[in-house]
Amino acid sequence: MITHPILQKKLMPLALLILLPWFINQCKPKNQDTAMTTPDKELKLSLAEWSIHRALEKGELNAENFASIAKNDFGISAVEYVNSFYKEHATDAAFWKKMRRTADSLGVKSLLIMVDEEGDLGNSNTEERNKAVENHYKWIDAASILGCHSIRINAFGDGPKEAVQAAMVDALKQLCTYASKANINVLIENHGLYSADGQWVVEIMNQVDMANVGTLPDFGNWCTSHKWGSTEPGKECTSAYDRYQGVSETLPFAKGVSAKSYGFNEQGEETVIDYGKMLKMVKNSDFNGYIGIEYEGSPLSESEGIRATKALLEKTWARIYQE
Repeated sequence: MITHPILQKKLMPLALLILLPWFINQCKPKNQDTAMTTPDKELKLSLAEWSIHRALEKGELNAENFASIAKNDFGISAVEYVNSFYKEHATDAAFWKKMRRTADSLGVKSLLIMVDEEGDLGNSNTEERNKAVENHYKWIDAASILGCHSIRINAFGDGPKEAVQAAMVDALKQLCTYASKANINVLIENHGLYSADGQWVVEIMNQVDMANVGTLPDFGNWCTSHKWGSTEPGKECTSAYDRYQGVSETLPFAKGVSAKSYGFNEQGEETVIDYGKMLKMVKNSDFNGYIGIEYEGSPLSESEGIRATKALLEKTWARIYQE
Protein backbone atom coordinates (compact mmCIF):
# COMPACT_ATOMS: atom_id res chain seq x y z
CA MET A 1 0.00 0.00 0.00
CA ILE A 2 1.41 3.38 -1.09
CA THR A 3 1.16 5.97 1.70
CA HIS A 4 3.58 8.63 0.52
CA PRO A 5 1.46 11.66 -0.50
CA ILE A 6 3.67 12.62 -3.49
CA LEU A 7 3.61 9.08 -4.93
CA GLN A 8 -0.14 8.86 -4.41
CA LYS A 9 -0.61 12.11 -6.35
CA LYS A 10 1.55 10.90 -9.27
CA LEU A 11 0.07 7.41 -9.51
CA MET A 12 -3.62 8.41 -9.26
CA PRO A 13 -4.00 9.47 -12.97
CA LEU A 14 -2.32 6.22 -14.07
CA ALA A 15 -4.78 4.17 -11.99
CA LEU A 16 -7.72 6.03 -13.52
CA LEU A 17 -6.48 5.28 -17.05
CA ILE A 18 -6.18 1.60 -16.20
CA LEU A 19 -9.62 1.37 -14.60
CA LEU A 20 -11.51 3.59 -17.08
CA PRO A 21 -12.22 0.81 -19.65
CA TRP A 22 -13.59 -1.41 -16.86
CA PHE A 23 -15.97 1.35 -15.70
CA ILE A 24 -17.18 1.97 -19.29
CA ASN A 25 -17.88 -1.73 -19.80
CA GLN A 26 -19.87 -1.90 -16.55
CA CYS A 27 -22.03 1.04 -17.66
CA LYS A 28 -22.75 -0.46 -21.08
CA PRO A 29 -26.48 -1.44 -21.66
CA LYS A 30 -26.93 -5.12 -20.89
CA ASN A 31 -28.42 -5.90 -24.31
CA GLN A 32 -25.87 -4.00 -26.39
CA ASP A 33 -23.69 -6.99 -27.28
CA THR A 34 -26.75 -9.16 -28.01
CA ALA A 35 -28.23 -6.55 -30.33
CA MET A 36 -24.97 -6.27 -32.25
CA THR A 37 -24.81 -10.02 -32.87
CA THR A 38 -28.50 -10.62 -33.68
CA PRO A 39 -28.65 -12.65 -36.93
CA ASP A 40 -30.55 -11.48 -40.02
CA LYS A 41 -34.16 -12.52 -40.45
CA GLU A 42 -34.18 -15.99 -41.98
CA LEU A 43 -35.88 -16.65 -45.31
CA LYS A 44 -38.31 -19.50 -44.71
CA LEU A 45 -39.97 -20.94 -47.80
CA SER A 46 -43.05 -23.10 -48.20
CA LEU A 47 -44.80 -24.53 -51.25
CA ALA A 48 -48.43 -23.70 -52.00
CA GLU A 49 -50.19 -26.70 -53.49
CA TRP A 50 -51.81 -24.49 -56.13
CA SER A 51 -48.39 -24.36 -57.80
CA ILE A 52 -48.94 -27.94 -58.99
CA HIS A 53 -52.70 -27.77 -59.54
CA ARG A 54 -52.51 -28.56 -63.25
CA ALA A 55 -50.54 -31.76 -62.64
CA LEU A 56 -52.92 -32.74 -59.83
CA GLU A 57 -56.00 -32.09 -61.96
CA LYS A 58 -54.56 -34.17 -64.81
CA GLY A 59 -53.78 -37.03 -62.45
CA GLU A 60 -50.03 -36.75 -63.10
CA LEU A 61 -49.45 -36.21 -59.36
CA ASN A 62 -51.30 -37.46 -56.29
CA ALA A 63 -52.31 -34.90 -53.65
CA GLU A 64 -51.68 -37.45 -50.90
CA ASN A 65 -47.98 -37.24 -51.84
CA PHE A 66 -47.77 -33.46 -51.55
CA ALA A 67 -45.34 -33.40 -48.62
CA SER A 68 -43.02 -35.80 -50.45
CA ILE A 69 -43.25 -33.80 -53.68
CA ALA A 70 -42.32 -30.58 -51.88
CA LYS A 71 -39.37 -32.14 -50.05
CA ASN A 72 -37.95 -34.56 -52.60
CA ASP A 73 -38.63 -32.67 -55.84
CA PHE A 74 -38.01 -29.09 -54.70
CA GLY A 75 -36.13 -29.23 -51.40
CA ILE A 76 -38.92 -27.38 -49.58
CA SER A 77 -39.80 -28.46 -46.04
CA ALA A 78 -43.11 -26.66 -45.45
CA VAL A 79 -46.42 -26.94 -47.32
CA GLU A 80 -49.74 -25.16 -47.80
CA TYR A 81 -52.63 -27.41 -48.81
CA VAL A 82 -55.63 -26.59 -51.05
CA ASN A 83 -58.89 -28.11 -49.83
CA SER A 84 -60.30 -28.81 -53.30
CA PHE A 85 -57.89 -31.74 -53.69
CA TYR A 86 -59.14 -33.40 -50.49
CA LYS A 87 -62.92 -32.88 -50.55
CA GLU A 88 -63.67 -36.60 -50.27
CA HIS A 89 -61.48 -36.83 -47.16
CA ALA A 90 -62.67 -33.64 -45.47
CA THR A 91 -64.09 -35.32 -42.36
CA ASP A 92 -61.87 -38.41 -42.40
CA ALA A 93 -59.68 -38.03 -39.30
CA ALA A 94 -57.76 -41.21 -40.11
CA PHE A 95 -56.76 -39.77 -43.49
CA TRP A 96 -55.42 -36.58 -41.95
CA LYS A 97 -53.53 -38.49 -39.28
CA LYS A 98 -51.87 -40.53 -42.03
CA MET A 99 -50.98 -37.32 -43.89
CA ARG A 100 -49.53 -35.93 -40.65
CA ARG A 101 -47.39 -39.03 -40.08
CA THR A 102 -46.06 -38.87 -43.63
CA ALA A 103 -45.17 -35.17 -43.37
CA ASP A 104 -43.56 -35.66 -39.97
CA SER A 105 -41.47 -38.57 -41.23
CA LEU A 106 -40.13 -36.35 -44.02
CA GLY A 107 -39.48 -33.41 -41.73
CA VAL A 108 -42.10 -31.33 -43.54
CA LYS A 109 -44.20 -28.76 -41.69
CA SER A 110 -47.88 -28.44 -42.56
CA LEU A 111 -48.67 -24.73 -42.34
CA LEU A 112 -52.23 -24.13 -43.51
CA ILE A 113 -55.17 -25.26 -45.62
CA MET A 114 -56.51 -22.90 -48.28
CA VAL A 115 -60.30 -23.26 -48.22
CA ASP A 116 -62.39 -22.49 -51.32
CA GLU A 117 -65.97 -23.12 -52.46
CA GLU A 118 -67.55 -23.63 -49.04
CA GLY A 119 -70.06 -20.79 -49.31
CA ASP A 120 -69.72 -17.02 -49.06
CA LEU A 121 -68.80 -15.89 -45.57
CA GLY A 122 -69.76 -12.36 -46.60
CA ASN A 123 -73.33 -13.38 -47.48
CA SER A 124 -75.78 -10.81 -46.12
CA ASN A 125 -78.35 -13.56 -45.56
CA THR A 126 -77.79 -14.74 -41.98
CA GLU A 127 -78.91 -18.31 -42.62
CA GLU A 128 -76.69 -18.73 -45.67
CA ARG A 129 -73.77 -17.07 -43.92
CA ASN A 130 -74.06 -19.34 -40.89
CA LYS A 131 -74.17 -22.35 -43.20
CA ALA A 132 -70.94 -21.16 -44.86
CA VAL A 133 -69.34 -20.74 -41.44
CA GLU A 134 -70.27 -24.29 -40.46
CA ASN A 135 -68.92 -25.59 -43.78
CA HIS A 136 -65.51 -24.30 -42.78
CA TYR A 137 -65.44 -26.10 -39.42
CA LYS A 138 -64.34 -29.42 -40.91
CA TRP A 139 -61.29 -27.77 -42.45
CA ILE A 140 -60.34 -26.25 -39.11
CA ASP A 141 -60.56 -29.76 -37.65
CA ALA A 142 -58.39 -31.15 -40.47
CA ALA A 143 -55.85 -28.33 -40.05
CA SER A 144 -55.62 -29.12 -36.36
CA ILE A 145 -54.90 -32.81 -37.01
CA LEU A 146 -52.26 -31.92 -39.60
CA GLY A 147 -50.53 -29.58 -37.16
CA CYS A 148 -51.21 -26.47 -39.22
CA HIS A 149 -51.32 -22.99 -37.72
CA SER A 150 -54.11 -21.64 -39.96
CA ILE A 151 -56.81 -22.00 -42.56
CA ARG A 152 -57.14 -19.44 -45.35
CA ILE A 153 -60.66 -18.27 -46.23
CA ASN A 154 -62.16 -16.00 -48.89
CA ALA A 155 -64.00 -12.74 -48.21
CA PHE A 156 -66.72 -13.02 -50.83
CA GLY A 157 -70.34 -11.89 -50.74
CA ASP A 158 -72.91 -10.11 -52.89
CA GLY A 159 -74.15 -6.64 -52.06
CA PRO A 160 -72.72 -3.26 -51.09
CA LYS A 161 -69.21 -3.05 -49.73
CA GLU A 162 -70.31 -2.10 -46.22
CA ALA A 163 -72.87 -4.92 -46.02
CA VAL A 164 -70.38 -7.57 -47.12
CA GLN A 165 -67.85 -6.19 -44.67
CA ALA A 166 -70.30 -6.39 -41.78
CA ALA A 167 -71.21 -9.96 -42.76
CA MET A 168 -67.52 -10.90 -42.88
CA VAL A 169 -66.94 -9.50 -39.40
CA ASP A 170 -69.79 -11.60 -38.05
CA ALA A 171 -68.63 -14.76 -39.87
CA LEU A 172 -65.01 -14.34 -38.77
CA LYS A 173 -65.95 -13.86 -35.14
CA GLN A 174 -67.82 -17.17 -35.29
CA LEU A 175 -65.01 -18.95 -37.14
CA CYS A 176 -62.27 -17.58 -34.89
CA THR A 177 -64.19 -18.56 -31.78
CA TYR A 178 -64.45 -22.14 -33.05
CA ALA A 179 -60.85 -22.18 -34.33
CA SER A 180 -59.41 -20.81 -31.09
CA LYS A 181 -60.30 -24.07 -29.34
CA ALA A 182 -57.92 -25.87 -31.71
CA ASN A 183 -55.29 -23.09 -31.68
CA ILE A 184 -55.93 -22.38 -35.38
CA ASN A 185 -55.82 -18.96 -37.07
CA VAL A 186 -58.29 -17.80 -39.72
CA LEU A 187 -56.71 -15.75 -42.51
CA ILE A 188 -58.14 -13.59 -45.27
CA GLU A 189 -56.25 -13.67 -48.57
CA ASN A 190 -56.76 -10.95 -51.15
CA HIS A 191 -58.62 -12.88 -53.82
CA GLY A 192 -60.33 -10.25 -55.88
CA LEU A 193 -63.39 -7.99 -55.60
CA TYR A 194 -63.67 -6.32 -52.17
CA SER A 195 -60.95 -8.53 -50.68
CA ALA A 196 -58.49 -6.89 -53.09
CA ASP A 197 -59.00 -3.59 -51.25
CA GLY A 198 -56.35 -3.43 -48.55
CA GLN A 199 -58.16 -0.86 -46.43
CA TRP A 200 -61.38 -2.89 -46.55
CA VAL A 201 -59.54 -5.94 -45.22
CA VAL A 202 -57.74 -3.88 -42.55
CA GLU A 203 -61.07 -2.58 -41.26
CA ILE A 204 -62.33 -6.17 -40.92
CA MET A 205 -59.20 -7.07 -38.94
CA ASN A 206 -59.77 -4.11 -36.62
CA GLN A 207 -63.44 -4.88 -36.09
CA VAL A 208 -62.95 -8.61 -35.45
CA ASP A 209 -60.04 -7.83 -33.10
CA MET A 210 -59.25 -11.42 -32.12
CA ALA A 211 -55.81 -12.94 -31.62
CA ASN A 212 -56.35 -15.69 -34.19
CA VAL A 213 -57.63 -13.58 -37.08
CA GLY A 214 -55.13 -12.47 -39.69
CA THR A 215 -54.20 -12.02 -43.32
CA LEU A 216 -52.33 -13.90 -46.04
CA PRO A 217 -51.07 -11.13 -48.34
CA ASP A 218 -50.64 -12.39 -51.90
CA PHE A 219 -48.31 -10.54 -54.27
CA GLY A 220 -50.63 -11.04 -57.22
CA ASN A 221 -54.37 -11.20 -56.47
CA TRP A 222 -55.33 -7.51 -56.50
CA CYS A 223 -57.95 -7.39 -59.23
CA THR A 224 -61.01 -5.53 -57.88
CA SER A 225 -63.22 -6.25 -60.90
CA HIS A 226 -63.20 -10.06 -60.85
CA LYS A 227 -63.52 -12.88 -58.34
CA TRP A 228 -60.27 -14.73 -57.50
CA GLY A 229 -58.41 -11.55 -58.39
CA SER A 230 -55.69 -12.70 -60.79
CA THR A 231 -53.62 -9.87 -62.22
CA GLU A 232 -51.75 -12.16 -64.59
CA PRO A 233 -51.29 -10.51 -68.00
CA GLY A 234 -54.00 -11.59 -70.43
CA LYS A 235 -56.55 -12.31 -67.70
CA GLU A 236 -59.82 -10.37 -67.54
CA CYS A 237 -59.14 -7.58 -65.08
CA THR A 238 -60.44 -4.08 -65.72
CA SER A 239 -59.49 -2.51 -62.39
CA ALA A 240 -56.88 -3.38 -59.77
CA TYR A 241 -55.68 -2.18 -56.38
CA ASP A 242 -52.05 -1.15 -56.14
CA ARG A 243 -50.34 -4.42 -55.20
CA TYR A 244 -47.56 -2.79 -53.19
CA GLN A 245 -49.98 -0.64 -51.21
CA GLY A 246 -52.20 -3.65 -50.55
CA VAL A 247 -49.36 -5.83 -49.29
CA SER A 248 -48.05 -2.97 -47.14
CA GLU A 249 -51.49 -2.41 -45.58
CA THR A 250 -52.20 -6.06 -44.79
CA LEU A 251 -48.68 -7.11 -43.69
CA PRO A 252 -49.17 -5.94 -40.08
CA PHE A 253 -51.85 -8.66 -39.71
CA ALA A 254 -50.04 -11.34 -41.74
CA LYS A 255 -49.53 -14.87 -40.48
CA GLY A 256 -48.37 -16.00 -43.91
CA VAL A 257 -47.25 -14.43 -47.20
CA SER A 258 -47.91 -15.76 -50.70
CA ALA A 259 -45.23 -15.09 -53.32
CA LYS A 260 -47.27 -15.25 -56.51
CA SER A 261 -45.34 -15.54 -59.77
CA TYR A 262 -46.43 -15.46 -63.40
CA GLY A 263 -43.40 -15.25 -65.67
CA PHE A 264 -39.65 -14.59 -65.76
CA ASN A 265 -37.18 -12.79 -67.99
CA GLU A 266 -33.71 -13.99 -69.03
CA GLN A 267 -32.24 -12.61 -65.79
CA GLY A 268 -34.67 -14.68 -63.71
CA GLU A 269 -36.65 -11.64 -62.56
CA GLU A 270 -40.45 -11.78 -62.31
CA THR A 271 -41.91 -9.81 -65.24
CA VAL A 272 -45.03 -8.48 -63.49
CA ILE A 273 -44.08 -8.12 -59.81
CA ASP A 274 -41.09 -6.24 -58.37
CA TYR A 275 -39.83 -8.91 -55.96
CA GLY A 276 -37.19 -6.58 -54.54
CA LYS A 277 -39.84 -4.07 -53.54
CA MET A 278 -42.12 -6.76 -52.13
CA LEU A 279 -39.45 -8.56 -50.13
CA LYS A 280 -38.08 -5.33 -48.69
CA MET A 281 -41.53 -4.67 -47.23
CA VAL A 282 -41.69 -8.20 -45.82
CA LYS A 283 -38.15 -7.97 -44.39
CA ASN A 284 -38.82 -4.59 -42.76
CA SER A 285 -42.12 -5.71 -41.23
CA ASP A 286 -42.73 -7.68 -38.03
CA PHE A 287 -43.66 -10.74 -40.10
CA ASN A 288 -41.25 -13.62 -39.52
CA GLY A 289 -43.17 -16.58 -40.89
CA TYR A 290 -43.02 -18.59 -44.11
CA ILE A 291 -43.24 -17.14 -47.61
CA GLY A 292 -45.23 -19.50 -49.81
CA ILE A 293 -44.19 -20.14 -53.41
CA GLU A 294 -47.28 -19.96 -55.64
CA TYR A 295 -46.47 -20.19 -59.33
CA GLU A 296 -49.44 -20.06 -61.70
CA GLY A 297 -48.00 -18.67 -64.92
CA SER A 298 -46.57 -19.67 -68.27
CA PRO A 299 -44.76 -20.62 -70.47
CA LEU A 300 -42.65 -22.43 -67.86
CA SER A 301 -43.96 -25.74 -66.62
CA GLU A 302 -45.14 -25.91 -63.03
CA SER A 303 -41.91 -27.58 -61.92
CA GLU A 304 -39.78 -25.00 -63.75
CA GLY A 305 -41.90 -22.14 -62.41
CA ILE A 306 -41.56 -23.34 -58.82
CA ARG A 307 -37.79 -23.60 -59.16
CA ALA A 308 -37.57 -20.18 -60.82
CA THR A 309 -39.64 -18.60 -58.04
CA LYS A 310 -37.55 -20.28 -55.34
CA ALA A 311 -34.32 -19.10 -56.97
CA LEU A 312 -35.66 -15.55 -57.31
CA LEU A 313 -36.75 -15.42 -53.67
CA GLU A 314 -33.37 -16.67 -52.45
CA LYS A 315 -31.40 -14.35 -54.73
CA THR A 316 -33.50 -11.29 -53.91
CA TRP A 317 -33.49 -11.95 -50.14
CA ALA A 318 -29.70 -12.23 -50.17
CA ARG A 319 -29.36 -9.06 -52.23
CA ILE A 320 -31.53 -7.07 -49.84
CA TYR A 321 -29.15 -7.83 -46.97
CA GLN A 322 -26.19 -6.67 -49.00
CA GLU A 323 -27.70 -3.28 -49.84
